[in-house]
Amino acid sequence: MPGVFEGVRVLDISYGIAGGMCGRYLADYGADVIKIEPPDGDPLRGMGPFFQDNPHPENSLQFFVANLNKRGITLHLEHEQGRQFYRELVKRADVVIESFKPGYLSTLGLGYDELARINPGVILTSITPFGQTGPYSDFQGEELIQYAMSGIMSISGYTDREPLKHGGSQAQYEAGLVGAVTTSFALFTQSMTGEGQHVDVSITEVVSSTLVETQPLYAFRGGVPGRRLPKGRMFTDLMPCKDGWVSLTAGGGRATMDDVADFFEKPELREPRFASPSSRMENGEELDAAAVDALENWSRWDYFHEAARRRLLAGFVQSVPELVECPHLESRGFYREVEHPVMGKIKAPAVLFNYSETPYDSTHPAPLLGQHNQAVYGEELGLSNEDIQALRQQKVV
Repeated sequence: MPGVFEGVRVLDISYGIAGGMCGRYLADYGADVIKIEPPDGDPLRGMGPFFQDNPHPENSLQFFVANLNKRGITLHLEHEQGRQFYRELVKRADVVIESFKPGYLSTLGLGYDELARINPGVILTSITPFGQTGPYSDFQGEELIQYAMSGIMSISGYTDREPLKHGGSQAQYEAGLVGAVTTSFALFTQSMTGEGQHVDVSITEVVSSTLVETQPLYAFRGGVPGRRLPKGRMFTDLMPCKDGWVSLTAGGGRATMDDVADFFEKPELREPRFASPSSRMENGEELDAAAVDALENWSRWDYFHEAARRRLLAGFVQSVPELVECPHLESRGFYREVEHPVMGKIKAPAVLFNYSETPYDSTHPAPLLGQHNQAVYGEELGLSNEDIQALRQQKVV
């Protein structure tokens, strides 16, 4: 069944996670996405973790995940002949995704204005640390910088410790998703007007936009939420149990404090000192002690299912191996097994969302370096095998 982006041609000249994921989401749902790498490969190929701890360019699991369902070619954009081939590809493209420093592509004669003259309908999606304009636009950035400067770290962690960053490369993945969404909007406009546009995505702004409660609170009331207090965590943080960590949301979902007291078999939780959020905070140490004592013999799974049966809004911390075997994710087809030419079969997180009429179809592995050079340069641009070999020797491709 055709995907929602069937017939859309995308050139992904970005490097790293954010641009890669932007292109991947479009590829997941039918777009023909060509990953264009320099002859020595996207730097992401050099980032671990690596399959079986072997730091081979084809073994980067981050590159693998960010480039599923794409084709791949090599091209040296700083070589004049390389730029000529790139312009030919742009003539056939609907979207270009890039993540270079603002202004860099213009110095090569490949900025948006130049591309629009070649193809008035082309969409250029730029994903950079601070966007295309502003006093910080020329600054480099990385995951910790984006999180720190977005403001989200100011409310993450405990008041008696340093600000806390979320695990992994969340800013990059969030920016990739936002890049795909905004590119989709531009494609919708393109379908009606035939005109392209320049999409400017700032990774720092993407993360900052998640402060959907904090910023309005300050704007309207002058209040600044702080980080969590190190005590009184029953309804604000994780609690230890027999085999890990569990949570219970404030108010217990539809449950009352009496229901919580019954669930934990702690009649003292019915006392007035635990009746309101403010009083629970004031008596945080006693609340923590009661929760830790009550959870001492609970396992995470038993706690989760029993809490759900009693209509308490509860959860637990799953490990990565447990996520891979999660029955809920399995039932929704979230993971797909992919056959990679070098790494073999890998179970990959694949299906982020589904359309009823144009569902996620199949999963193809990330391309090997230059895997589709013959198909693109030979079959599409008409070069001979000898031409392609000569370009490879000249390090144009």
